[in-house]
Amino acid sequence: MKIVQINITCGSGSTGKICISVSNLLTTENIENYILYVSGKSSFPYGVKYASDKYIKLQALKSRIFGNYGFNSQYATKRLIKKLDQIKPDIVHLHNLHGHNCNLTMLFSYLKEQNIKLFWTFHDCWAFTAYCPHFTMVKCDKWKKECHDCPQLKNYSWFFDRSKFLFKEKKNLFQGLNLTIITPSQWLADLVKQSFLKDYPVKVINNGIDLSVFKPTESRFREKNGLIGKKVVLGVAFGWGVRKGLDVFIELAHHLPDNYRIVLVGTNDNVDKRLPANIISIHRTQNQKELAEIYTAADVFANPTREEVLGLVNVESLACGTPVVTFRTGGSPECIDETCGSVVDCDDINAMESEIRRICEEKPYSVESCLARSKKFDQNDRFEEYVKLYEDIGVRISKKNKIEHLL
Repeated sequence: MKIVQINITCGSGSTGKICISVSNLLTTENIENYILYVSGKSSFPYGVKYASDKYIKLQALKSRIFGNYGFNSQYATKRLIKKLDQIKPDIVHLHNLHGHNCNLTMLFSYLKEQNIKLFWTFHDCWAFTAYCPHFTMVKCDKWKKECHDCPQLKNYSWFFDRSKFLFKEKKNLFQGLNLTIITPSQWLADLVKQSFLKDYPVKVINNGIDLSVFKPTESRFREKNGLIGKKVVLGVAFGWGVRKGLDVFIELAHHLPDNYRIVLVGTNDNVDKRLPANIISIHRTQNQKELAEIYTAADVFANPTREEVLGLVNVESLACGTPVVTFRTGGSPECIDETCGSVVDCDDINAMESEIRRICEEKPYSVESCLARSKKFDQNDRFEEYVKLYEDIGVRISKKNKIEHLL
């Protein structure tokens, strides 16, 4: 059995790391596999780059000019299809295809002709909308029937609104496939069942984290940052803004008592300019051990995200023994239960402040209960679910080939 994963990256970003984790598991099972990608550099032995960074940037520019997001990149797609022809995979596992890494018409026409078994992990909502990976904040549900007059057009096209055309093209292209859809959360699975993809089987496989890294980790973080005797409220994001709730933390900083201190991780110089003096800013770090130390030092992890497919930062916090309070939005509430955190209505800052105080002062959630919940998201178990799906298909392919041989 041969398996190919297609993604924007190989090893970088959340989806690129998922691809490598799945590949490593496949390799231990002696299953031949490859990752076809376009962005960045990777030394991963089974990664195959089929387009240059310069080429992809040009396709992104074309998309901005013409508004035809997902329907450029003809040259790259020819190279991608050539690689697939050479490998002759039994299974193709699609991840993110909205990094200008393929021409949808060319790729899906080929996949239909070859009748290749497809798995497609939706890491956001882009597959069943014209342009948008997310639409919760703009409260748009046009995708349920037909996208048009896109309310987020300026994020994707400078001149032309081709949302109606793109929606129809995707709807047509994504029919008649030998496809199983995978979503990281039940929330996203429920949306898929309201879309034009509702007739395909959908399986929920939560993303996972490395519990050998994210675990209670002692440090001198409090001493180094003058936090002895303080109630530490932690926020972690990579790309702070309204979507991640930066404004909520700024508001909380004005209302929480002096014995509370907010720590934000993943900031930058521009974000720093907006923060009040009583918020501690820590710029982005790739050091996961350091991040585990910060999670462990906090009294509560606050996640006022407004658009989230799952929210693994919640789980990272739990794995370090720190309870969570989050907005009721997307898949974020699925990370916790009544033993390790609480959920408040989206944009209810007063409720979030109340829960932060309750958790810090009453300490209703134990370290042990947080750790127990985090085990549900052990990456080894979650990625093993992918391998089981592949193996099931492999058995079917093997049986089919035996029958055809006998005939």
